[in-house]
Amino acid sequence: MTAKKVSYSEAMAEIEEILEKIENEEFDVDELAEKVKRVSVLLKICKDKLHKTNEQVEQVLKEMED
Repeated sequence: MTAKKVSYSEAMAEIEEILEKIENEEFDVDELAEKVKRVSVLLKICKDKLHKTNEQVEQVLKEMED
């Protein structure tokens, strides 16, 4: 099964939705562990996208200086 590419905005929206449900105690214990794992995956996606974007911006700025 191929994983669907998730945009930064989609990942953040899903994280916020999961956190809101956790705060409102809408998950049972079994679901909670699964959702915490999902948030972990989404956070990694966001971190990677931010890191890549930062590198791209730094490269553009470096090229502008040359």
